[in-house]
Amino acid sequence: MGQRLRGLRRARGLSLEAIASSTGLSIGFISQVERGLSSPSLRVLALLADTLQIGIGGLFEPSPHEPDPDPIVVFRKDRPELQLWRAGITKQLLTPPGGTHGMSLFHMVLRPGASTGDEPFSHEGEEAGLVLEGRLTLVVEARTLRLAEGDSFRFESRRPHRFSNPDPHGQTIVLWVNVLGPTPAGSP
Repeated sequence: MGQRLRGLRRARGLSLEAIASSTGLSIGFISQVERGLSSPSLRVLALLADTLQIGIGGLFEPSPHEPDPDPIVVFRKDRPELQLWRAGITKQLLTPPGGTHGMSLFHMVLRPGASTGDEPFSHEGEEAGLVLEGRLTLVVEARTLRLAEGDSFRFESRRPHRFSNPDPHGQTIVLWVNVLGPTPAGSP
């Protein structure tokens, strides 16, 4: 993912200094992420995606296979995956890249006790999800919501939020959707 971040930053003509200034992250940390020496949190990925004007789904590496000129399907064997090992979260991108509304569908697995951290984060767009297995604690602004298998949610991504798997023994699986909204004409 680090190489993907570097490529996106360079394609937009942005320096490490510009990204650091926009996100409040240090140049050294961003450089470490780009070189694969540091594992960013989901909060940091959201900051970087907003700065690069893409959804978090845009941070996933494209399939190593020949690109499909009209991507409609992502086969299970070809799912791009992002492992946030420090957070204990694995995200698989289930939707083909691109599209006019920046919609990304993810299969997320939260290991026992996994969390996005104590600090809430926010970013562009809207999110929704369905707990497929286990339990999920979702904090949106001052509300703490405890969800179980079959429960679903939806909220504006600009509302500070965080989430975790409160179970110390079992994993949680969530079908998670992020939507950015229409891309302005001429934007990447």
